[in-house]
Amino acid sequence: MVVVCRNLSRVYRTEAVPVKALTSVDIDIAAGEFVSLSGPSGSGKSTLLNLIGALDRPSEGEVIVDGVALRGLNGAQLADLRLTKIGFVFQAYNLIPVLSARENVEFIMQLQGIAARQRRNRAIGILTSLGIADLADRRPGELSGGQQQRVAVARAIVTEPKLLLADEPSANLDSNTTETLLDLLKRINVERGVTIVTATHDPIVMRYARRRVELKDGRIVADQVLDPFVDPRVDERTATQTL
Repeated sequence: MVVVCRNLSRVYRTEAVPVKALTSVDIDIAAGEFVSLSGPSGSGKSTLLNLIGALDRPSEGEVIVDGVALRGLNGAQLADLRLTKIGFVFQAYNLIPVLSARENVEFIMQLQGIAARQRRNRAIGILTSLGIADLADRRPGELSGGQQQRVAVARAIVTEPKLLLADEPSANLDSNTTETLLDLLKRINVERGVTIVTATHDPIVMRYARRRVELKDGRIVADQVLDPFVDPRVDERTATQTL
C-alpha cells in the first residue's frame, strides 16, 4: 500500500469549542490507484489530504506513506519525505512568480541537489510531454490558469513521486481546461503508475477517479471502486449517483 491510515482523527482547537475535522478514519490506498475524496465543505476531505501529505499532523491515529510511518518523524524528516515521495498540485498553483515555467519545474530538483544540466533536461522533457515546452521561458503572470496548472503538474511529477496529491485541482478552471487537465492526470496515472488522490467537490474530477471516497462530518460514508475500463467522459450516470 502507498497510503495506510488507521484510526485517524484531527481536532482543531479554537477559542470557542474544539472542531472535529476527522474522526476515526481508516483507509488504504494501493499503488496505481486514482482516488477522489469528495464531500461538502467541512466534510474533512482537505484535512485528510493534508494529513496524507504530511502537511499536518493528526490528533490521533497513524499515517503510513510508502512504508514510512509519519508519527515518529521530525519536521526535517517530514520535509524530506514530501520532497522525495510526494508531489503536490494546489488549487492556487503555488508557482514562484519571479521564476519562469522551466525554473519553477526545476525548483524541486534543485532542492534535491540534482545537477543543473540534468535539471534543465528533465524540466524541458516534462514540459514537452505536457505540450507546453513553448512556454518554458514565460513567468506565471504571463500564463493562463490552465497553463499554470500544467506547470504545477509538471513540477509535481518531474521527480517521479510515488504519490500525487491534488487539492481542488479544477477550482480555478473552466470545464474544457478541466477536462484537459484530467486527461493529463489520467495519462500520468496509467503510463507512469503514479498514485493520485484528489480532494474535490467537482463531479468532472470524480468522473475520472476509479475509486470514489465520500466524507461527511469527518467520517467516510462511502467507498466505491469502479470499473477501470469505463471512459470517464461518458461516465455521467455513475458520477451523479456518487454525489
